[in-house]
Amino acid sequence: MGEEAEFVIDRLRPEDLEQVLAIEQASFSQPWTRKMFENEPKRSVVSTSLAAYAKAGQEGKGRTVVGYIVFWVVADEMHILNLAVAPSHRRKGIGTKLVHAALRQAYRLGARRAFLEVRASNEAARMLYASLGFAGIGLRRGYYSMPPEDAVVMSLSGEAFGAVVKRTPA
Repeated sequence: MGEEAEFVIDRLRPEDLEQVLAIEQASFSQPWTRKMFENEPKRSVVSTSLAAYAKAGQEGKGRTVVGYIVFWVVADEMHILNLAVAPSHRRKGIGTKLVHAALRQAYRLGARRAFLEVRASNEAARMLYASLGFAGIGLRRGYYSMPPEDAVVMSLSGEAFGAVVKRTPA
């Protein structure tokens, strides 16, 4: 991993959507649309969106989004829907810290296990999740298009979920 970035994690703000969309476009072959991001706050009972913001002065301007995560908590389950870090800020621990923050928040909301899907070819993401204790539990054939690809379903459950939450810094 590269050097540690200076950033803070907070709720994603609607006024930062343009920056999020730019990161989304740079990160995925099938990016979420503006409407998809705008609809998440309407699901506030289950949905949470967090962003990593560069600390003031680091970018030489106002608040700068360097990454984000969107997740749902339904009953005792967390589902990570979207995670991305700006290309210029990757390998600085931002993705890991975003997942840690999301796991802590989901745990406070009652989640005791987490799930996600990741492209089978996305080794960097799979390694990130595995380093946090997630394990591959299945395959969704043809889950992605553009290009067509399977998704690996990963899970973090039970004692492993609680252990990750307890050992992550606030």
